[in-house]
Amino acid sequence: MRFGWALAGVLLLSSMTVLAEPAPELRVLSEHPVDGMRGGNLSGLALCGTELWTVSDRDDDQIYRLNTADQVWQAETVHIDVPKVPDSGLPWGLSSRTWAASFIRGGDLDFEGISCDSAGNRYIVSEAHAAVLQVPVSGPANWLKISPMLVREARASGMLLHFNAILEGLAINPAGDQMWLAAERQSRGLLKIKRQQTVWDCDGRCVLLSEGGKEMQPSQFPKAKAVHRDFSDLSLFNGKLFTLERNAFQICRRDAQTAKVERCWSYAAELLQANRRYAQNYGLEEALIVDAEGAWIGVDNNFGPRADGEVRPVIWRFAAPEGGWSAKP
Repeated sequence: MRFGWALAGVLLLSSMTVLAEPAPELRVLSEHPVDGMRGGNLSGLALCGTELWTVSDRDDDQIYRLNTADQVWQAETVHIDVPKVPDSGLPWGLSSRTWAASFIRGGDLDFEGISCDSAGNRYIVSEAHAAVLQVPVSGPANWLKISPMLVREARASGMLLHFNAILEGLAINPAGDQMWLAAERQSRGLLKIKRQQTVWDCDGRCVLLSEGGKEMQPSQFPKAKAVHRDFSDLSLFNGKLFTLERNAFQICRRDAQTAKVERCWSYAAELLQANRRYAQNYGLEEALIVDAEGAWIGVDNNFGPRADGEVRPVIWRFAAPEGGWSAKP
């Protein structure tokens, strides 16, 4: 019995040691300022075939195709006619605050993420309305019919309770029939819905993860402190869900069915270099694409200048980690 307890203690200490190990650092290969976004505030990225697309949370009537021919990328406007937003079940208080804020900052819809299926259809999440707009390759844009159970389950689990902390990212599978949504913070969480004939509904349950609490900013952050755990975007790659966790300056690989974290990689060493720092006291990265060769990460700098004076949104290309994204700790 004593040997059994001793062995259990050793195993526990070993597991604690593994968990305490710092996340491996990712390496920047290139950076690309983006010109031509009317509203600035780059808040999502998607790869549709060979084309990169982005959205601004200040623009309700257009999305952007990125011309990546040069080091400075040009955002090319694609107009969209957006139909009336359906009722998602968010309480009137949250919706009215968003409506009022739109007169000051612009962007009633508050687009916060974009994703594509293999057919090239684009899906855009509206944080303000907890709704998803589909922009097909051809034909008019339309709002997905999402079961009200999504918002009910999320709020019952402690998510979608605070203004400007609703849905912050999405990812869709290549077949276009399963979708993951990220609740931003207080509490943050991951939700999953599935297309069932004409309605998107919970596949058993909507909530894969809900968690609150705070965690320390990385040591490279000036005057690092404990801040709310958050998600700012999602990317689906090789059947795994990758979460952009901007306050921790990291990307984490998660099981797409359980949301259990499997491994994380930090980008703090690169983006917190003195010349790349922003004056804000929290992370600003809001756009993520993970692919076999690496990752794209984009910043929503709210028109705030970087330490080197750059005021345009910036997208960085990171190399894939050693051993690839499927590597075990």
